[in-house]
Amino acid sequence: MVSASCPAVVIAAPASGSGKTTVATGLLGALRSAGRTVAPFKVGPDYIDPGYHSLAAGLPGRNLDAVMVGADRIGPLFRHGSRGCDIAVVEGVMGLFDGKIDMTGPGEASAEGSTARVAAMLGAPVILVVDARGHSQSLAAVLHGFSTFDASVRIGGVILNRVGSQRHEDVLRQACERVGVPVLGALPRMSELVVPSRHLGLITAVEHGGAATDAVDAMSALVSRFVDIEAVSALARSSVTAPQWSPENEVRTSEGSPVIAVAGGPAFTFGYTEHVELLRAAGADVAVFDPLRDGLPPGTAGVVLPGGFPEEHAAALSANELLLADIRAAAAQGLPIHAECAGLLYLARRLDGHAMAGVVDVDAEFGNTLTLGYRDAVALQSSTLFDAGARVTGHEFHRTKLVGVEPAVTNRFRDVRESAPAAWGWHKQSPDGRTAAREGFVQGGVHASYLHTHAAGNPESITRFVSAAVDYARV
Repeated sequence: MVSASCPAVVIAAPASGSGKTTVATGLLGALRSAGRTVAPFKVGPDYIDPGYHSLAAGLPGRNLDAVMVGADRIGPLFRHGSRGCDIAVVEGVMGLFDGKIDMTGPGEASAEGSTARVAAMLGAPVILVVDARGHSQSLAAVLHGFSTFDASVRIGGVILNRVGSQRHEDVLRQACERVGVPVLGALPRMSELVVPSRHLGLITAVEHGGAATDAVDAMSALVSRFVDIEAVSALARSSVTAPQWSPENEVRTSEGSPVIAVAGGPAFTFGYTEHVELLRAAGADVAVFDPLRDGLPPGTAGVVLPGGFPEEHAAALSANELLLADIRAAAAQGLPIHAECAGLLYLARRLDGHAMAGVVDVDAEFGNTLTLGYRDAVALQSSTLFDAGARVTGHEFHRTKLVGVEPAVTNRFRDVRESAPAAWGWHKQSPDGRTAAREGFVQGGVHASYLHTHAAGNPESITRFVSAAVDYARV
């Protein structure tokens, strides 16, 4: 018999910028202060918000991305991340019904991975955060539309954000009452709560240091004061019946215990919690190191270089010359290296003019164009992660670009360089129709790419990588 799943609420909004992160983070902290053990989640591929969630909840922030891991894993991953908890808070992505855009015909578009779909998968109620600026009695029509648009989604209440005055709040509460949506809280405008942001969103909690903790404490205090925490707790529920996800059941344990060095610190903050859990389940001895100041851990047999903001720390990364030389030499000897986005930039020759590891024969620089979106990719080469022909869904999210390579989008598949075959291929919509793109590099034990993947959606890649590390350690 499967035990009941953890009660949950989903924090959503009509649109981005409404204050979901403030409310979700503050609610996590307020519930924790009230003595609750609360599990933090984020819908979609976002890496930054979970860092603030983790500070508030005191537990790892996790993602629920049905596009990257598959809808069938959402319930099991939710149960895994909320085990032993009293309540879960799930922050949505973009607007409630926004998701992966896949135009299927005139006037039609799917919203795979949307907050609404994840809420329905969990059987959890949605608390809608509304930016009250500019709203008055017409808010009733907005709430009526969101409440009736999809019968599988239940709007359990609303939190009014950035309310201008008591009179403003009274009018908004009357509008909510008119359509039968309970008001669970009303937050005043608090400009001092704004967390500094940069080109890809908020500055990560790790980089923001003590200021991030102060911001989380302020959000928690605000929500504790202006939101009915007991009403939120009473609203929480979920109906997941699938068994709990287990990393041990997803991978094959290796014969050895290779040291896998995982880059962390301020420059490499983009990683999913389940990645490290799967590495350990496969038998790896995971050692986290900071490329800004550390060397490779003793006995390193594999390296994971996740995403992050290396462009913000290029000078300091370049100054750690010993580490760069060690990684360059180890890569030449076949060291398995899994590099995603920031990791790819670190393996380049130069990043914005600063010397990097020089493992991949390209330069990188910051640009003005944001590359963003899911990619349905196929592995073009066998590597330490995938067999040729393996299919994954990943996500790109960067403003940097590679210099001195063939265009990323071509009319047919072709290698970027003969010495470094492309890692991935996918089709992309363009004004001229569907075109074929090749991206990333595979050379020796190195798999370097802009594409972020989720290990829980591709556990076989972890078994393969740890096995390659075992082989490297034996040489």
